[in-house]
Amino acid sequence: MPHDTRAGRNESVEERADRQWQDLLQEIRVAQTGVQILFGFLLTVVFTPVFAGLPQTDKTIYIVTVVLGSLATGALIGPVAFHRIVAGRRIKPEAVVWAGRLIATGLVLLLATCTAALLLVLRVATHNALVPWIVGGVLAWYLLCWFVLPLWARIRHTSER
Repeated sequence: MPHDTRAGRNESVEERADRQWQDLLQEIRVAQTGVQILFGFLLTVVFTPVFAGLPQTDKTIYIVTVVLGSLATGALIGPVAFHRIVAGRRIKPEAVVWAGRLIATGLVLLLATCTAALLLVLRVATHNALVPWIVGGVLAWYLLCWFVLPLWARIRHTSER
């Protein structure tokens, strides 16, 4: 069984895939729960009396938000189905790669869902001209927390090795 020590660990390809799969499962638990709760709430909005009185622009934002939430849910639950279908086929390293891609896609879709939902709620709640600026600020915060800081740390600490 060949061992790979490039990452400072003495583990086989299969051991690394098992460890990475466990890491993915831990990461996905948080995102899956969040997107499922958000999506569930979004699905109920259309059945409220207020929805019928919304302007067409807000209804369109709602529809886009629900579709984004549905896509995010699919991408973030996808690794579970992927694993179930390929389990026992000895392709866990490949499954880890595909699960990672699905999670990354799901996070981008979740970002879009959260941003669109915030836009809709603030438009309906405030009718304020500052809404796009507030949403833009929150979007910038999401981008900073979810992508910029991790990428900065990855580049900085990878280049030092």
